[in-house]
Amino acid sequence: MRRLLTLILVAFIAITAAATDNNIDITRIDIGKMLNELKASEAPDARVAIWDVSVSEDSARVPIVYGVVGFFEQKMKISEKLSGVTYVDSVKVLENDIPADKQWALVKLSIATLRCNPKHSAEVATQCIMGTPLRVIEVVGEWLRVQCPDNYIAYVPESSVVFLNEAAFENWRMSKRYIVTVYDDRLVTKPKGDETVSDLVLGNILQVKSKKGKWIELLTPDGRSGWVKTSSVEQFDQWARQNIDLIKIEKTARRMMGSSYLWGGTSTKVTDCSGLTKVSYFSNGIILQRDASQQALTGKKIADWHDAQPCDLLFFGNSTTGRVTHVGLYLRDGKYIHCSGQVKINDLDPESPDYLYSPLSISRINGMIGTKGIKYVRDHEWYFYSSIKCF
Repeated sequence: MRRLLTLILVAFIAITAAATDNNIDITRIDIGKMLNELKASEAPDARVAIWDVSVSEDSARVPIVYGVVGFFEQKMKISEKLSGVTYVDSVKVLENDIPADKQWALVKLSIATLRCNPKHSAEVATQCIMGTPLRVIEVVGEWLRVQCPDNYIAYVPESSVVFLNEAAFENWRMSKRYIVTVYDDRLVTKPKGDETVSDLVLGNILQVKSKKGKWIELLTPDGRSGWVKTSSVEQFDQWARQNIDLIKIEKTARRMMGSSYLWGGTSTKVTDCSGLTKVSYFSNGIILQRDASQQALTGKKIADWHDAQPCDLLFFGNSTTGRVTHVGLYLRDGKYIHCSGQVKINDLDPESPDYLYSPLSISRINGMIGTKGIKYVRDHEWYFYSSIKCF
């Protein structure tokens, strides 16, 4: 009898231990599942979000949530998702280590090149132009990991920007600024002078200092002063009031005809395919997503190119996998402008001698501004302290 009771007790202990182990395993697995769900909703694209979070256990079998996120808001999402769950929080927020005087930055060059890794030999990720506000996530030696207004994340040399603390950034957003509205120009040391302070490209944003006849004196983000003709710029808040103008967007794209292709290029000097569409729409005060595959997930879908309208985005790629690798801007009568080797015009009609590619999908931006991935500059809080009202 005693032997039987002993056997029953041993079996009970074993069953209890197994059940306890199973509960811990399920808890850890459940937390991992919840984190994966959160990543799918909050950070599905590594190009626009930093999210490397996992779960393990300590020696007491208590779940440990660890890893790295870019922003405090992401950390809060994890806390909300795991509310009521017992775990050890070891998630690091990169931006928490940024000094208060380096939380924001403005591009001080006419064009700054951003890379995929913090070194000059790394692949080009994108470009940002003078006056573009950047949110600093991490300082890596002489490089900054930053987020651009289109949410794209990449590394920029510290020498390409000027830092702002929160107060200075607010002052900049409220200041009187001008934006370059011509294809390119120069900031010179004096009216009608020939000594260059900086080259300028379409979309550069500078602060105003003074005016003299047909000339205006402007300040670069790092305080360099120079002059440019007033006909080359427009007051930024007035420019930001414009509504969509398909003629203007097409004109900008056509103005870049023949210019060279550069992977990651996003300015009127050189572009890649999605850079061309971004620059063209930005001339009209509209921010698109950075890459073609990201742009393809925005806008209103058009089923057939025969129904396309001017400035609809045409997406090309692998018809088997559906992977988007290229984008162009529809013109009319089957023709489209795009950057492939150079900015040029081709045709969608297979019978045309200028035929090149058939689209996988088409997105209409017109009528969709304010939806996911498409935003007016005037409504972006990084550019203005409050939205610019249009009348």
